[in-house]
Amino acid sequence: MIKGSSELNKMFMALQRTASGLRRDFGEVENLQQSLRGARDFVAKASARIEESILSDLLLVRPSAGLLTPNVSREGDGRDEFVLSLSGASNFVRGNAHFAISLALRSNDETKIALVYSPIDERLYYAEAGAGAYVFSAFHSARIRVSNLKEPAELTVAYNTSDARPLVGENTLRTGCPALDLAWVAAGKLDAFVSDPLDFAEIAAGDLLVREAGGKIEMMADLVATNGKVEM
Repeated sequence: MIKGSSELNKMFMALQRTASGLRRDFGEVENLQQSLRGARDFVAKASARIEESILSDLLLVRPSAGLLTPNVSREGDGRDEFVLSLSGASNFVRGNAHFAISLALRSNDETKIALVYSPIDERLYYAEAGAGAYVFSAFHSARIRVSNLKEPAELTVAYNTSDARPLVGENTLRTGCPALDLAWVAAGKLDAFVSDPLDFAEIAAGDLLVREAGGKIEMMADLVATNGKVEM
């Protein structure tokens, strides 16, 4: 059990069950690197299995909820909705372990519960509205907060942009996993994250994590998440 509501814990258990199969899939895709096309096809099927396997578990949490993924939109009662995505799929394809399952529960168009789970290192970032943000690993839960850095020479910033804009920060990264980038802003591992527009399913959980950790996030022409002290 992790600190939080029963719904949060049920969603985490659903993630853990799904992640066990995803770890097996990751072992298989590592053996397909001689055929990138074959790896992509395999990962696309694995992503579809995530949606199918977790759906039955989630409907035990809120039976009348809808479902939104990058590939599927299922109507529910019009009030509650689960938002699910495999973030970092391009990393998965290449046998890179930096990917995560992003899962959020929204009620009346507001995100109430957020989970970003890295299946390979079994690390969970999670938040509930009004209750702060946390990281859970090896049966230990700790509260997380954004960093306090603001001087450009001190900053570490992740980018997910397609243009050749000037980069801000002494250290810049392109990790390929927006859900974990947002979680890392929340945890103070990154000071900011700048991205081209993303599918909402990939960022719904990270949005709440950043806000509950004391950060700031804006989704306009770009998605910009910061510790609230950095101007991007």
